[in-house]
Amino acid sequence: MLETSARLLKLLSLLQTPRDWSGPELAERLGVTTRTVRNDVDRLRNLGYPVHATPGVAGGYKLGAGATLPPLLLDDDEAVAIALSLSTQDSETAAQALKKLEQVLPSRLKHRLATLQEYTVGTTKELDPAIATSIVNACKSRERLRFDYVKFDGEQDRREVEPYRLVHTRGRWYLVAWDIHRDDWRTFRADRVQPRIPNGPRFTPRELPDLETYLAQGLATAAWRFRATVTVHAPAHEVAAKVPAALTEAIDEHTCRMTAGSDTPAMLAVYLGMLDSDFEVDGPPELVHHLGKTADRFRKAINTAEHG
Repeated sequence: MLETSARLLKLLSLLQTPRDWSGPELAERLGVTTRTVRNDVDRLRNLGYPVHATPGVAGGYKLGAGATLPPLLLDDDEAVAIALSLSTQDSETAAQALKKLEQVLPSRLKHRLATLQEYTVGTTKELDPAIATSIVNACKSRERLRFDYVKFDGEQDRREVEPYRLVHTRGRWYLVAWDIHRDDWRTFRADRVQPRIPNGPRFTPRELPDLETYLAQGLATAAWRFRATVTVHAPAHEVAAKVPAALTEAIDEHTCRMTAGSDTPAMLAVYLGMLDSDFEVDGPPELVHHLGKTADRFRKAINTAEHG
């Protein structure tokens, strides 16, 4: 019975791959006859798994969607990713689903999930479990993290940091860490991080800055390819309400300095268009050039309308 159960799990795992399997292929993988494969497929169907069979030379077996939900077969990363996503959702249904999943998680995965929950802040959307696990394990063990990092200009850099938190904000994951060689706090986009093994030596924890304030300041400029500083002739609170992704600093009650970042000059121009106020741009040159082209385009549109 144990041998049959183990074989069924292996068969189910093969059928979950996005392809069709012929009877002889499955028989070779499982070390059985094609007749045994047909019998095992019938067993899976009786358990509720919708195994579709296509006749002919080009046909085969494939797992499809059914009317009821049979038991799921997940690998470690998939199980942790689902559990972590459920843990951040504020609903009774998610809580019940998480409770059921936690009951069957092996102890090693429960420990991994607890570590991820402790050292991540925000939703788990688009979280890569492998990279997240490497980062949060270094956070928990207080070990320096060494990684290859792709900068905004596409060049690759080698970094060594004291990692503290993995935070999701503005649609992306960021690592908040103390950069050893720059002797300062830094924010790194997690999708550009490729951890290296092994980790570095242990470190004594520093006082973590207020994450909300630090990220608001850092992400206004540091995480983007282009950064602009603009003097806006409007109160700081009005500018902050119109462009919440930017950092605003009051100069006086009628004027403020806005710092914003983006991967393209066009998006910076969109931010400026949202201000509905007079402003002066200090840079960068790419933004100044883009604003000039945009102004010419608008002037041409006005002239066309006036002489149309």
